Amino acid sequence: MSRVFDCSDSEQLLSGMRLARGAIAHGELVVMPTDTVYGVAADAFSPRAVQRLLDAKGRTRESPPPVLVPSVATLEALATDIPDAVRRLVDAFWPGGLTIVLQAQPSLAWDLGETQGTVAVRMPAHPIARELLEETGPLAVSSANLTGQPAASTAQQASAMLGDSVSVYLDGGPAGDVASTIVDATALAVPGGAITVLRDGAVSRERLREVVGDLLASGDDRT
Repeated sequence: MSRVFDCSDSEQLLSGMRLARGAIAHGELVVMPTDTVYGVAADAFSPRAVQRLLDAKGRTRESPPPVLVPSVATLEALATDIPDAVRRLVDAFWPGGLTIVLQAQPSLAWDLGETQGTVAVRMPAHPIARELLEETGPLAVSSANLTGQPAASTAQQASAMLGDSVSVYLDGGPAGDVASTIVDATALAVPGGAITVLRDGAVSRERLREVVGDLLASGDDRT
């Protein structure tokens, strides 16, 4: 039976965070607020937990979840050959609503799905998400909704869709209703390669171009 914790109450916050850490450690799912929409989280290094996340949302391995990290230092441990342009994006928009796809460190012992050797990484700005990440390490996190349904902006919306497939719901009040922007920076490893927008979201293309200039591909990007 899942439990919802009102994180505006200090006692419930303390209990909820403790149980959320335990749930993650046991390969279970947790819903938490982020600075964009609510996310459903699993231990990124537990293939069983990641599969449980995909099953809860009704997604296949062809849609691997992004990984949320507590710090820029963690990015260095997950991704390899990080281009200077990506470091500028990180400086400008992290913590915040920008997810960046990079080549994953080949030594990582995880299975997020059919990633083709990449990892999508974001550092969120929400204090509850950051606190949980500081305690658990990187988490596989996807929007807290069933595939094809709108992303949840409250814990109650997430619970209505995901139910008892999630062990702990951390209710941090209303979140945003715009998901993160996703960019693919893997092509920068090739001469003449550009950064491609895979999904428009919280960070506009105009703001991205202010940071990376012509390294951002033009308007025929995938959205």
